[in-house]
Amino acid sequence: MNIRCLNPADAEIYREIRLKSLKENPEAFLTTYEIQLIKPIEEFQQNLEQTELKFTLGCFSKANELAGIVTFVRESNPKITHKGTIYAMYVSPEFRGMRVGYALLTELIQRAKQFPGLEQIKLTVVSNNLAAKKLYESIGFTTYGTERNAMKTNGQYWDDDMMVITF
Repeated sequence: MNIRCLNPADAEIYREIRLKSLKENPEAFLTTYEIQLIKPIEEFQQNLEQTELKFTLGCFSKANELAGIVTFVRESNPKITHKGTIYAMYVSPEFRGMRVGYALLTELIQRAKQFPGLEQIKLTVVSNNLAAKKLYESIGFTTYGTERNAMKTNGQYWDDDMMVITF
């Protein structure tokens, strides 16, 4: 497995895995397949521009398939720049159980620690996604709260657990 920062040249393969994630696990993300499907490729390219506040990692298989993705965004408001957030964490089903998620998160944390003054990374996870919660806990994330009815899709509510790691 090879992990690297994705860039605008990766927009097509990123879009493909992002749409796959939204189709397979719509409850796990704030956006929807339908919203992302109609976005122009230029928007994906722009989102993959690495800045001093954000980056997206991709994990590639030996066959150079994009197996998993995760995005880190540091807060920009001066009072909360000590915090960052993980978004869009996803590993394709055919690569689950191969420690792709663990590798992505470990790399993300190592890179994020290089940001001067960063003290914590937060994330939210659907409360009943036990596999994801177990992964996050294995890396050191702890749950600090639950938002009841955080999302609603087709009349069904989803609770979110809020998790954090500090360093």
